[in-house]
Amino acid sequence: MTTETIEWTAVCAIDNILPNTGVCALVNNRHVAVFRVGQNQFHAIDSIDPQSNASVLSRGLLGSLGDRVVVASPLYKNHFDLHTGECLENAAYSVRAHAVRVAGEKVEVALS
Repeated sequence: MTTETIEWTAVCAIDNILPNTGVCALVNNRHVAVFRVGQNQFHAIDSIDPQSNASVLSRGLLGSLGDRVVVASPLYKNHFDLHTGECLENAAYSVRAHAVRVAGEKVEVALS
């Protein structure tokens, strides 16, 4: 029997992400967008917009569509579900969602 170990990477201090904004971090050579929704919710998805290939999703606008928390790409305005990475306009443009946690005063990400 084997157990998988999750590798957590500290990306920044909690206070480095203002509520309802995101930051970009390089985690194991992957551009990851880390978002703080409200005071205590954190989400992480790939930051590369699949339509433009630019690392811009961390700069997108946060909001909700129905019961989904989303970020809108600043380039093509596609909406990405922060829980799943699904692109709501075209599933072919979906990105990976990553595990995120707060450990002490740091925000940490584990790539999926």
